[in-house]
Amino acid sequence: MTPLNRPENQDRIEAELRAAIHKAAANGIPALITFSGDRNLLADDRGIEICAEGLSRVLPDAEEYGVTLCMELLNSRVNHPDYQCDHTPWGVRLCEAVGSPRCRLLYDIYHMQIMEGDLIRTIRDNIAFIGHFHTAGNPGRHNLDENQEIHYPAVMRAIAATDYAGYVGHEFGPVGDAVAAMRQAFAACDV
Repeated sequence: MTPLNRPENQDRIEAELRAAIHKAAANGIPALITFSGDRNLLADDRGIEICAEGLSRVLPDAEEYGVTLCMELLNSRVNHPDYQCDHTPWGVRLCEAVGSPRCRLLYDIYHMQIMEGDLIRTIRDNIAFIGHFHTAGNPGRHNLDENQEIHYPAVMRAIAATDYAGYVGHEFGPVGDAVAAMRQAFAACDV
């Protein structure tokens, strides 16, 4: 994961994202994932400013080709210590700083349950800034079953009640039979 919040990475990220945008457009892929990087003592306001500058360099291509750049929200408590884009308000401020419908958030439900909770209200209040969703059970980042704390049918009904028309990707490590775990995940999210 190349950190976008480091100015010294901007030229390389610009070249990589431009190529990825063109490839995504040619293959009908609607969105690409980006990452803020770790704080490393970088103030949040400055991290937003640097990320916005970096994303703005490739936005003309994203807009021209209809590809959305999604900054992923990750937790900094369990899986990604010191990650900067670890709360929805930080990501929303980044999207507002960029000011383009082609800059959105990847709202990872697992990660945001760890960092914020209050998933349904946060999704409803910020759906205009969300371009993709990921799922996984918490704790453990495993199956979407009765052994985890997120009630996915309610979360999916809340998403379905918005104007969101994108994808929900399952990003978990199955426990037991992988095909059965995927069927279970599909059933939990089929509203």
